[in-house]
Amino acid sequence: MPLKERDMISMSDPRVCQIGHPAPPWLVNYADLMTELVCFFIILYAMTAALNKDLQKAKKEVEQAMKQEQVAGEVKVTKDGMQITLQEKGENIFFESGSSDLSPRMEEILAKIAPTLNTLAKESHDIVVEGHTDDVPIHNTHFSSNWELSTARATSVVQHLIQSQGLPAKHMAAIGYGEYHPLVANNTDEHRSANRRVVFFVKNKPPDYSKGDKKTKVSKNAETPPVEQASALEAVTGALPEEMPSETAASAEPTTDSALPLPQEAPAGGQ
Repeated sequence: MPLKERDMISMSDPRVCQIGHPAPPWLVNYADLMTELVCFFIILYAMTAALNKDLQKAKKEVEQAMKQEQVAGEVKVTKDGMQITLQEKGENIFFESGSSDLSPRMEEILAKIAPTLNTLAKESHDIVVEGHTDDVPIHNTHFSSNWELSTARATSVVQHLIQSQGLPAKHMAAIGYGEYHPLVANNTDEHRSANRRVVFFVKNKPPDYSKGDKKTKVSKNAETPPVEQASALEAVTGALPEEMPSETAASAEPTTDSALPLPQEAPAGGQ
C-alpha cells in the first residue's frame, strides 16, 4: 500500500478531480481516435468540393461577372454543387414590385452569367432557379401570395435563359420559396431588399453509366469475325462424317417402332 502524505487528499478523490472520477486509461486513446476520424471526414468533405474542377472554374467566372456588374450576393461550392445568390441591394432591381417581369437590369445581369451556366448545363449539370421574396403580403389580380410570386419570378428567369440565352430546357427547373427562407430578419427595408433574391443551384452532374455499356459492346464486337466463324464451322462439319466412330453413328440412327416396348392393355373393368 503506497504511503499517503500527511494532510493530503488523493488525486482520485471526487472532491479534487474536476470531472468526478478519473477516466480509464483506454479512454484517452479512444478520444484521440475519434478526433482523428472527424478530421479525416472533414478533409474528405473539403476535397469533394475542391476536386470538382468545372464548378471551381465556373465559380471564378461568375464572381468576376458579379463584380463587374456590382451585383450583391455570393457564390459558393459545396459537396452537392454550386450555389449562386443574386440579391436586390442598392440599385439592382430584378423585378418590379408585385410583378414577375424581368427588368432590363436583370436581363443584363443574366446575360453576363448565362455563358457559364450554359457550359455547365451542356455538361449535364442540372440548374434549379429559386425565387425568394420578402414578407410583405401580396394580393393582386395576378398573384394571391408570395409563393406564387416567387415561383413565377423563378419561371421567368428560366424561360429567359432558355429562349434568349439558349440554355437546354431539359437541364433547367424553377422553384419558389416565398418569404419562408429569409437570409436576415425582415425588419428593415435593407433587410427586405437582401431577402428578395434569385438563387441558382447548379447540381453535380450524375455519374455516366454508359461508358460501361460501351466497353461491353466493344468486347462483344471484338470476338471472332463472322468470316472466321463460318470457316471454322465448315471445317468442323466437314470432318464430322470421317471422324465419327461407328458406334456413335449407329447410336445416332433413328430407333424403329419394333424396338419400342408395346403398351400393356389395361385390365377389363378397371377404372
